[in-house]
Parts: sequence; structure tokens; C-alpha cells
Amino acid sequence: MMKKTISNLTILLFAFTLLFQAIPANAQNEGLPSYVKWGRIAMTKTQEKYPDSEITDYLHVGKENKNGKSVEKFKLIVKNQNKEIGVFVNLTFDTRTERLLAVNMTEGRP
Repeated sequence: MMKKTISNLTILLFAFTLLFQAIPANAQNEGLPSYVKWGRIAMTKTQEKYPDSEITDYLHVGKENKNGKSVEKFKLIVKNQNKEIGVFVNLTFDTRTERLLAVNMTEGRP
């Protein structure tokens, strides 16, 4: 009985794994705010600049639209050893194509 239950659970888990992989990546993000995509990019760029640090907090500050360009603004708290700094990340992108145009980072208080 126990072997049959484990076998059934294994088959069920495998089926769900295949089903989840078949869903397109953009469909997995449906229902999420648009800034989530840009937040992931902000975190990646911050990790590249501070490779030996840990991002301990994340805040979406806001979005600006101007002349066909958009700027998503984030504040991340980065911890390196015992020191914390605030990193303000502005991602500028083409509003229509969503092509990333610029990444600006400044340090400030956490």
C-alpha cells in the first residue's frame, strides 16, 4: 500500500512538473504588476555591481513616463559584512518596446 501511494505521488508530481514547464514564461507573469520584471533586472544589476553583498530589502519607489520613455525607480538595501547601504536604481526603457536604455545607480542611506 505504501509503495503504491509513493508511486502515485511521484507520477502526480511529475505530471505537475511537465504541466508547469509547458506554460509560457509570459503567462506565468500574468497578474503580476509590471514593475516586477524591472525589479528583477534592478536586483540583477545591483548584484553585478556589489557581488560580495546581499540584497536584504527591496522597494518599488515609482514609475515616470516622459517622451516615449519610462523610468522604473527602486531602492534596494545592500548588506556587505556589517555595513548596509541604500542603492537607488533607475531603469530607463522605451515605453513601447520595453527595451532597456539605461541603468543609473546611486548610493544613499539605507
